[in-house]
Formats: sequence, C-alpha cells, structure tokens
Amino acid sequence: MSSDNPNPPKRSEIRHGTKVWVIEKKNYGTNDYTQGIVQDILTSKNDHPRGIKVRLADGTVGRVQWLMEQ
Repeated sequence: MSSDNPNPPKRSEIRHGTKVWVIEKKNYGTNDYTQGIVQDILTSKNDHPRGIKVRLADGTVGRVQWLMEQ
C-alpha cells in the first residue's frame, strides 16, 4: 500500500529552489521518498494525479509529493 499524497502540490506552488519530497518512478508504491531542491520543472500542466515531475539539484527525477516547510 502506497502512502503517496492524494493531493500533491500544483505546478504553481513549485518554484526553482523549492525544497520538496519526491517519489521516483522506480519507487512508486513504496515509502522511499527523496528530499531535494528543485532545479527544473518538467511537467507543463498545472497539475498531475501523481504529482508534478521535477529534476532535483542532484539530478534525481521524480514527482513532487510534498513541499518541505520553508
């Protein structure tokens, strides 16, 4: 059972430099999230059921599940 966020942040809430938790495709269905800083926003639509796809500063590509508290 996955605990992915049923209401992930919209693209308008995500900015370059935002600290986020993402889920990588290989980890769908697990609780293996990755923390990082957004470098590029890869999804063009404002929302996506699994989360907005981003590339983190370390090169990890995943879908944003949560924004970290600023």
